[in-house]
Amino acid sequence: MNKVEEFEELRPLLFSIAYRILGSVSEAEDAVQETWLRFDGSTTRPTSAKAYLSATVTRISIDVLRSARVRREEYVGPWFPEPLLSDPYQDPARAVELADSVSMAALLLLERLSPLERAVFVLREVFAFGFDEIATAVGRSEAACRQLLVRARRHMEAGRPRFEADRQERQELATRFFDALKDGDVGALRNLLAADVQFVGDGGGKAPQLAKAVMGAENVARLLGTVFPWLLRIDVSFELHEVNGQPGAVFRERDGKVLQALVLDVLDGQVQAIRAVINPDKLAHLGPVGDAWAVDREVRQARRRPN
Repeated sequence: MNKVEEFEELRPLLFSIAYRILGSVSEAEDAVQETWLRFDGSTTRPTSAKAYLSATVTRISIDVLRSARVRREEYVGPWFPEPLLSDPYQDPARAVELADSVSMAALLLLERLSPLERAVFVLREVFAFGFDEIATAVGRSEAACRQLLVRARRHMEAGRPRFEADRQERQELATRFFDALKDGDVGALRNLLAADVQFVGDGGGKAPQLAKAVMGAENVARLLGTVFPWLLRIDVSFELHEVNGQPGAVFRERDGKVLQALVLDVLDGQVQAIRAVINPDKLAHLGPVGDAWAVDREVRQARRRPN
């Protein structure tokens, strides 16, 4: 194969590595593009294109993450990863690890790690790279990488998310949830929510959102049953979609522009958490983004009109 063919064959893997390290679709795509430029500009042909390209995209992602961490510390409100509708890399032998590692909950846990710990954890636990390859990628000795992995595992195990293993059961519950959401059926929603469920939105100060997380089945059910039916009345629609490997939906305004992505954590037949990504900067890769402020104003006006 020539360079272009080699690179394109490995592009899904490179993106998947970068996304898990960065939690950002746009930054991961940029890291992959920079990796290609370095590969294309290299005058020597590596013995293993996979090893070379994986190491390169990892190093680039670590550098990007180090600068991104400052921005995230100053971020307005809760920070969520950019929603990923489809992971381009598939490996049947590691399907469980791949699915779990891309969930919103897992990516938020990864935020607790240092950039080096995060990279080592992703390469080893998710993609099963050897410690020799990892050491080359992060510029540390194999012994140091093993220590980094031990620390990373300790952090991850302390809060490792658990999800409904049966994909069909998850989807069936999600269908019931979104049917109840569409109907504004507070009772049905309450029955689907865990007692300690939480609803959290990420607007980043660039979209209307709740001032803080809403906690508890009763409060979340009333919020959902009150707000979302009004969105549908002004022709906002939603399509069910896996978001970061979990049941979810993408909401669009009447002209088809994206308003938000909603993702559910499901366990033991109940919704444990609901996360809404509303920040327009995090939705651009899903298509043209709508004006959430305008939609919010239209909903408020509609609610003030007499029936």
